[in-house]
Amino acid sequence: MTFALGARAAASGYGLVVFDQAGSTNVEALSAARRGAKASWFVTTEQTAGRGRRQRPWIAPRGNLASSVLEVLNVAPAIAATLGFAACLAISSALRQVSREAVLRSGGSSHLDFSVKWPNDVLAGGRKIVGMLLEAEQVARGLAVVAGIGTNVVAAPTDTPTPAVSLRDLGVEVSAEDLFTALSDSWVEYFGIWNEGRGFGDIRKLWLERAAGLGQPVAIRSGHAIIEGIFDTIDEQGCMLVRTAEGRLEPITAGDVHFGSVASKGAV
Repeated sequence: MTFALGARAAASGYGLVVFDQAGSTNVEALSAARRGAKASWFVTTEQTAGRGRRQRPWIAPRGNLASSVLEVLNVAPAIAATLGFAACLAISSALRQVSREAVLRSGGSSHLDFSVKWPNDVLAGGRKIVGMLLEAEQVARGLAVVAGIGTNVVAAPTDTPTPAVSLRDLGVEVSAEDLFTALSDSWVEYFGIWNEGRGFGDIRKLWLERAAGLGQPVAIRSGHAIIEGIFDTIDEQGCMLVRTAEGRLEPITAGDVHFGSVASKGAV
């Protein structure tokens, strides 16, 4: 099979660059942005030097989907940072679509639960199936923003802080190529809702409807600090708001999130 844009993505003028193998699709996208590339996707089924948050390696073995979408925007970096929430909604919607179609083809009727985890993961039944890394760089025409979306299609790593899972583990047999086609169209929808940050209120509402751990105990480790409380909501800038035992709402801008107590999740 070959990669192809969905009908909506093609009609919207997106470019598509396909690699048989790539070190990092984010690196390729940023390099293309420096050369003047416009809105485009960079995809492969085998990524050898990908990165997640905090420079953690994100390796995609053959058959998984490593994809990065490039947008060149005229917005402030703080506004661009909220695009990650739209990216999580886009891939979670694409996963719902392709898994539903796969289950119907197989004659099954099971329902898979895909939820979004702050700040930029997608979970399936509480296990990580997607990791997302948002990067930005100023170029001649504006701010080049790249959303790198890595999806476990046929295999999942075993050494991650959050237990991981693949679509194949869940009994869903789809190809990286079919998932990408659905993702490219889903991206058009949620990027349009986001609307250069003006629609983040709507994105925030949709994200909260799918949020994992909302209203539950949570522990966030940021550097050497650990904050515990109840996951209350996310604010208008995308920060997680944690209600502490003292009743104070603590804004979280970055950190590793563990649902439940710190000790039970191994955050210490």
